[in-house]
Amino acid sequence: MSKSENPIFKVIFVNQGQVFEMYAKSIYQSDLWGFLEIEEFVFGERTQVVVDPSEEKLKAQFEGVIRSYVPMHAIVRIDEVERLGVATISEAAVGNVMAFPMPVPTK
Repeated sequence: MSKSENPIFKVIFVNQGQVFEMYAKSIYQSDLWGFLEIEEFVFGERTQVVVDPSEEKLKAQFEGVIRSYVPMHAIVRIDEVERLGVATISEAAVGNVMAFPMPVPTK
């Protein structure tokens, strides 16, 4: 499988009890320890008659955002995709599984 010149990444992350599924053109490790930088969010074109309210909410929320810093532990998955999909927000499922505590490194 060959790499695209202009890749699009689907990023899924958890934020305040919600799961965000978004598309971006640039993702890389931040100079801020423990964060990923996500730039150039991509949203679907307005060529369709049907408008997805979830995508419109995300578009409004991230309007004017140049770069987002997302904690690495909030990232669920990052995929390089061939096509742009629909950005969505959904409620995170609440279960009885707790994350394993991670020690904070100290010098």
